[in-house]
Amino acid sequence: MSFSLIFLQAFTSIAILILLSLFWGYATSPLSLIPGPFFAKLTNLWRFLDTYNGRTELTQQRLHEQYGAAVRIGPNVVSLDDPSLIRTIYSTKSEFLKSDFYTVNDTKVGSALIKTVFGIQSNDAHSKLLRPIAKFYKMSSLLAYEPLVNDTIKAFCQRLDSEFIDGTNAGKVCKIDEWLLFCAWDVIGQLTFSKPMGFLEKAGDDSGLLVTAEKALDYFATIGQMPFLDGWLAKNPVRPIGPPSFDSQAVFCAQQSIARQQSATGDRKEGQQQDMLDGFLEIKKTNPELIDDNGVVSALLVNILAGSDTTAILLRAIIYYVLKNPAVYRKLQKELDSAKLALPVSYEDSSKVQYLDAVIKEARRLHPGVGLLLERVVPATGLTLSDGTVIPPGTIVGMNPFVVHQNKTIYGQNSKSFNPGRWLRDIDNGETEEEYQDRLAAMKAADLTFGAGKRICLGKNIAILETYKIIATLFLTYDMTLVDPAKEWHVQNSWFVRQSGIDVTIRRRVFKAS
Repeated sequence: MSFSLIFLQAFTSIAILILLSLFWGYATSPLSLIPGPFFAKLTNLWRFLDTYNGRTELTQQRLHEQYGAAVRIGPNVVSLDDPSLIRTIYSTKSEFLKSDFYTVNDTKVGSALIKTVFGIQSNDAHSKLLRPIAKFYKMSSLLAYEPLVNDTIKAFCQRLDSEFIDGTNAGKVCKIDEWLLFCAWDVIGQLTFSKPMGFLEKAGDDSGLLVTAEKALDYFATIGQMPFLDGWLAKNPVRPIGPPSFDSQAVFCAQQSIARQQSATGDRKEGQQQDMLDGFLEIKKTNPELIDDNGVVSALLVNILAGSDTTAILLRAIIYYVLKNPAVYRKLQKELDSAKLALPVSYEDSSKVQYLDAVIKEARRLHPGVGLLLERVVPATGLTLSDGTVIPPGTIVGMNPFVVHQNKTIYGQNSKSFNPGRWLRDIDNGETEEEYQDRLAAMKAADLTFGAGKRICLGKNIAILETYKIIATLFLTYDMTLVDPAKEWHVQNSWFVRQSGIDVTIRRRVFKAS
């Protein structure tokens, strides 16, 4: 018998065994009664390919419209659209641990594996990582850094003026989606290292950091659907395979930490305000049992990975939806003008502008930063759904913010539309204050923009602080117009749902500070 024939027979036998195994798992699964696409019930390759295509949030919205509150999207994975279960699955007790999806986010600096508060699965390990740094992310602490944010916003406006308004540049098309990303990264650079990343100054990225970050997210989102592949690819101990992971960002953070420690003042100027790196290193110095060098890198990495893209996504969503809705635009500028905010706009003042608050909440509802399942593993007690169905222990369950944020029971029949008014009391239709507060509480309880429970996004307050200040400043200072109001933006879902193609023209408004 020829070698080729033997190989063909062996290959055929293996293929048959794999198919039989898949169908046996399908036939005997305790999740067999939960509806979903047929091939998704057989193999995670279905959701791997769907995620690779880059619009998983649309797929899952469509599936829930077709099948209802529970949809099986993998042999052992169930997507849920039931806001009443948020407090159970994403509880402060964290009985539902993060799945192996999150391990793909782990990075390497040399031979050391760096885990962050985002990706770590163990509750005890998470608490250990979080405890020494949590205080830096409280709003009260971040307000001390507000002057650093002001510096970057001022630089942002100066760059917009010089590039798109002054002299012969007047009327030049601005790719505002790119500039908002530059600004968000430079803010994080200021907060973390007391210096911008340099993207605004250079009007681009000659370091490759932004491109690498995007490719790493593409990898994380797709490989996370079949996380065992990560050990064969990016974390291959012999030779890493595939696109870049987050390792280059980890190396960058390590370099910044080393530079700061190598001299008495590091890269600091005398009398310069402390930044977050100073705070992390102070803990390392005074309480080395709480945080070591890898712990410092881990904390810095959270800022770099989660503090920039998510904020830029929210800023883009606000700009895009407001410019797409002229009535909203006019009302927002009127409310901001009436508030008589002084420049630089403070967070305290801007957060009190009711309609600005409504616009920001509505934009993050309709386009949250994350567009995949927030995966958790069902504990030994199991999970009982609202219809009485019991999900067995070990099953991966989760909710996609893009699905839950359009739940019609919570947000009404117009849940797909951009309507900041839903966050305000509907006085014209006779809504009482009590009815409004009940409705508002339900909407807030269903908000997964920053996750929920014990594992809520650590950088939430950074994003909120930055967003209120930047949006208030932009709409007070400039008139912006979409180059083509009929054009839709481009969206790529790679965990973070990033947008591009938001082309605008800008001109300065006359603003009189109070």
